[in-house]
Order: sequence, then C-alpha cells, then structure tokens
Amino acid sequence: MNIQDFHKAIHEGESTPKQPLVFIGHGDPMNALRENDFTRALNNLGNNLVSTNKPKAVLCVSAHWLTKGTFINSAENPPTIHDFGGFPQELFDVQYPAKGSPEKASEAQQLIEGSALTQDWGLDHGAWTVLKHVFPNADIPVFQMSIDYYKSMDYHFELAAKLQSLREKGVLIVGSGNVVHNLQMSFPRFADGNTTPFDWAVEFDTWVGNCILDCNWKALTKYDTTSAGKLSVPTPDHYAPLMYVMGLAGGLEPIETLYQSVEYGGMSMRTFKIG
Repeated sequence: MNIQDFHKAIHEGESTPKQPLVFIGHGDPMNALRENDFTRALNNLGNNLVSTNKPKAVLCVSAHWLTKGTFINSAENPPTIHDFGGFPQELFDVQYPAKGSPEKASEAQQLIEGSALTQDWGLDHGAWTVLKHVFPNADIPVFQMSIDYYKSMDYHFELAAKLQSLREKGVLIVGSGNVVHNLQMSFPRFADGNTTPFDWAVEFDTWVGNCILDCNWKALTKYDTTSAGKLSVPTPDHYAPLMYVMGLAGGLEPIETLYQSVEYGGMSMRTFKIG
C-alpha cells in the first residue's frame, strides 16, 4: 500500500460524529426577511454546527407537508415552495437554492417500511424560512419527509427512532413546527394590538419545556389530556414535528434551549437542540 492509499484508508475509516437534533418553532413566514432575536439564534446555531460538526445533509420534517402515508423527497434540486398567501411580494421572491440529497433520501426510505420516494415536493416554508438563517449559503443538501396526518403521536414518536442511523451518517434532523399553534384564537387578539400570551399557551409551553429538560419525552405524545393542551394544539400538524426530534433523543445527550417565547397570544417559538 502506497502512502496515498494509506491516508485514504485512514480517512475512510474515520467515524462521522453523530449529528444533533433540532426543533425549530418556525412561526411567521415573514421571519425569513427579518433580523431579530429569533433569526439571530438560528444564525448562531448554524455557525456552531458548521464550525464543530458540519452536516452532510439536512432532513427536515415540516408541519406543512401533510400526507396519507409517509413520503420522502428525492429531488436533486427541490424547488422553493411559497405555500402561503397574503404576504408581500418580497417574501414570494425569496429562493433557497439548496440541493437535494437523493442518496440520503433513499437511505431514509429504506429505514421506514411502507414509505415511498417522491419528487413531487420541494422545500416548503416550514423548511426554507428557517434554514435560510441557519445555513444562509444554502450549501448543505436538504430533503424533506412528510407527516402522515392520519397517524397518532405515538406512531410518529416510534417511527422517528428508526432514523437513528442517519444521524451517524452526518444527517442533521430538524423538526419544524410550533409547540403551541392556535391561530384562530391568536388573530383577534393580535388584530387588537394585544400580544400578551394566553395563560393556557404559557402553561402548555412550560409543560413541554419541562418534559424536554426532564427527558420525559414519551409524555409529550399525550398532549391532549389537559384543557391547555387542547387549546394549544387544536390540530396536530404543527405539534407532530416535535415527535421526530423526541423519538430520536438519547438520555445522555445535552439539551440546549436556543430561543423561547410565546408570540401573537398563542404561538410558541420554542427552539432547542439536543446533542
């Protein structure tokens, strides 16, 4: 073996450090254009990841890709999806030109029995509005996995655990939703200029935060056992991405709260990293 082959063998034998897990409360799509405490927290997260353990790819589970069954996007060049209305043209003009990762998408599909690959999706606003701040150069491949809307939180929690090997292969797994997301009750208060959080929103967000820090993750699947939980999660779409982080978390991994607030009365922006 010559010296070049020796160094190649050594390099290929190196283990890839396991990627952390991230949950992002993505909130208002206009955050894509803003510089505030929330977006600065995302930027700091990205800087730390790039400097310490740069991901080879990002798998994002977003509240905005809901399906019957589980699908994984394998497009080489996923389009930026502007899946909203009523916002200024400036937001619709934003593009996030990250490459996809067909190879990692295929690996994910093989881990989840009954899932399927598709190219009929891209990066929805649950993904690109936050990744724009985490990785502003769009130089890390991104692919999304859908949420089976008809399954329970226990199902999502247990499905997530099957993705563990991806973390060990350099894939950063990001859940993007909101722990508290009740727009129907938030909009009237916000329209009146009152941004004071509802008591039930603070109560539920605090309960979730304590469960996370106490490593009591399975308890989070039973979100609807209190009135605060039912008000905070009127529909499961924005809560389900949390399960894809908690179902993968390990008890000895460090937990770091990156940002925390309840905005517009009933929208939690809780964002944290595990690992």
